Amino acid sequence: MSGPNTDYDPVEVTPLRADEVDAMRERALAAIAGAGDLDELKAVRLAHAGERSPLALANREIGALPPQAKKEAGMRVGQARGAVSKALAERQQVLQTEHEARMLVEEAVDVTVPWDREQQGARHPLTTIQELIGDVFVAMGWEVAEGPEVEAEWLNFDALNLGPDHPARTMQDTFWLEPADGGLVLRTHTSPVQARTMITQEPPVYVVVPGRVYRTDELDATHTPVFHQVEGLVVDKGISMAHLKGTLDHFAEAMFGEGITTRFRPSYFPFTEPSAEVDLVCFVCRGSGTAEDGASDCRTCKGEGWIEWGGCGVVNPRVLTACGIDPETYSGFAFGMGLERTLMFRHGIEDMRDIVEGDVRFTLPFGMEI
Repeated sequence: MSGPNTDYDPVEVTPLRADEVDAMRERALAAIAGAGDLDELKAVRLAHAGERSPLALANREIGALPPQAKKEAGMRVGQARGAVSKALAERQQVLQTEHEARMLVEEAVDVTVPWDREQQGARHPLTTIQELIGDVFVAMGWEVAEGPEVEAEWLNFDALNLGPDHPARTMQDTFWLEPADGGLVLRTHTSPVQARTMITQEPPVYVVVPGRVYRTDELDATHTPVFHQVEGLVVDKGISMAHLKGTLDHFAEAMFGEGITTRFRPSYFPFTEPSAEVDLVCFVCRGSGTAEDGASDCRTCKGEGWIEWGGCGVVNPRVLTACGIDPETYSGFAFGMGLERTLMFRHGIEDMRDIVEGDVRFTLPFGMEI
């Protein structure tokens, strides 16, 4: 049986050679010296002092060396890492000082400037866009309908053909009120107002329903547990998908400008049959799918030329029957869109949290009206 290799030379291991360790250290020191701000220094720290940095990987090689070789290699790598850490700390201090000095200049406030203590007010853009949408449909002869936000389970689900086993009834999507068997929920859509209207009003029915709804979503850039929808409902004799298409084209043009139309993609919703997803012609590239330079995809529609807006369809005969309307005599259509989504499209808002957090700096630019 052979003995240990006492002639092993760590210099022969490339990551542990003196010239390689020195080169790693010099590259790190040069990158640190070249960092122009704190963000750049953070990237340099990850690249040259993080767990996957060259010096850190070289340090891992030491454990595989024989005992007589570990000391020299360890000292070599340790001194290099120490020099990098010291340089990072010194550069951090310099950049932090520069950053604070710059902030003192850029964010200086002249307290001698006179200012009206009564701050100018502004209405929230969600309120004003609801009113604008209401005006669009009232001008077509429709009515604006409202309903309670604490809703009966039957109106929120059963009347809309959402059966007892439908996943939307579970705690995953719905806020249920105590007691658990009380049959009350925070409405998950404004569709219960449509059901209430059909139950209490004889056809013809032409209503638009804006309002606040609730679902158990996490708050992020594109979702919030409390949000707003606008839904429309028509019930009359001889209503077809053609009437729905014309209505949504007019609505899209009123919201996003002349020439904006819609298209339908087949989909499924329990309360409409047939059902469709509604897409808008991209209001930035006007459906071309390309940016202004013509060399890249449109950032708004990702090159598709269309943007998803909402859902729609012909009212399911089961819904009409549940609400006391004869489906043999009457037909209808319904549609629904998110108001936050519409507002984000109209004004280039990228983060939904800006809409709901109540910061007056967000609200003020909208003024009193949209």
